[in-house]
Amino acid sequence: MTAATTPTEQLPGPRRLTALAPPECLRLLGGVPLGRIVFTAGGLPAIRPVSHLLVDGDIVIRTHLGAALPTEGARRGKVVVAYEADEIDATAHTGWSVVATGVAELVREPAELARYGSGPAAWAGEHVDCAIRIRPELVTGYRMDVA
Repeated sequence: MTAATTPTEQLPGPRRLTALAPPECLRLLGGVPLGRIVFTAGGLPAIRPVSHLLVDGDIVIRTHLGAALPTEGARRGKVVVAYEADEIDATAHTGWSVVATGVAELVREPAELARYGSGPAAWAGEHVDCAIRIRPELVTGYRMDVA
């Protein structure tokens, strides 16, 4: 069997799922460079891997228009999204996952764009020409570890 299909009964000890408080969720999210933005495109959910920064509790993505949000929604200014990041050990069945739900908006103010600089780098290496800021309204997370 591969690590991905290892039965739970072969793991050393039972696992415990623990809900995390929002401050801990944001701390964990700020410690990893990659996540997934979830939005609606054509009435269906769409998910894109992206690099992010955590700035004063907001999630900031540098990308190009249309890559991480539907272009029409981004141009209107605000789109409801979910953002997920995690750190999972598939062999040990341990790790954490955080989901932040809120409003994403295109950053237009030159001073704010300058504050974010050129980072984070685009995940797929494409040219970046805009920044998207997500203001989390609901932050949830769970940690799975050995009981």
